[in-house]
Amino acid sequence: LALNLFEQFMSPSFLGVPLMALALILPWALFPAPSARWLSNRLLTLQSWFINRFSYQLLLPMNQGGHKWALLFAALMLYLGTLNMLGLLPYTFTPTTQLSLNMGIAVPLWLATVIIGLRNQPTMTLGHLPPEGTPTALIPVLIIIETISLFIRPLALGVRLTANLTAGHLLIQLIGTATFILLPMMPMVGALTTILLFLLTLLEVAVAMIQAYVFVLLLSLYLQENV
Repeated sequence: LALNLFEQFMSPSFLGVPLMALALILPWALFPAPSARWLSNRLLTLQSWFINRFSYQLLLPMNQGGHKWALLFAALMLYLGTLNMLGLLPYTFTPTTQLSLNMGIAVPLWLATVIIGLRNQPTMTLGHLPPEGTPTALIPVLIIIETISLFIRPLALGVRLTANLTAGHLLIQLIGTATFILLPMMPMVGALTTILLFLLTLLEVAVAMIQAYVFVLLLSLYLQENV
């Protein structure tokens, strides 16, 4: 049973060829291409409105230096959200349940924000390590604690995304299996389980979008500290 539950998180392969790259490329094929015309279709208009509103809300508290990241943040939000949503379809694979992929996205972007801070304002960046008003005796200990917390940030980003999606998929599979078994034996209980499965699926759709947003939001907060 344990093997069957976690088989869905194994990287798919066909004739020994890993299909992870194909799963990562698929979202880009689903987005409509931008048009040069003044009047475009409703899907393009909705996509443009969403990207504009998202970028505005995300970059509102930042100064001008952080606005260069608008395109990257908007693209990352759409990409992660689409990957998470596609993983909820039957017979699909969710790449964002792989910790290695999430860390591969989180670590370089977090490192970029730290390097920007060290390059633009090294004194202020290093000055944040001991909090203001710290007693002199506690400064070395607090510097070590703050440094550890700084290096934990990308790990937290990757683990949060992986854990939330993995837990959701496992719950859906467990309740789906229970529904399949209970419906012939106890129709009333099976019907209640089916309703629970439907509500859980709606919740997972929300979680898929929220986790993509939280990932990008936390990156923007890290950037805000360093620009």
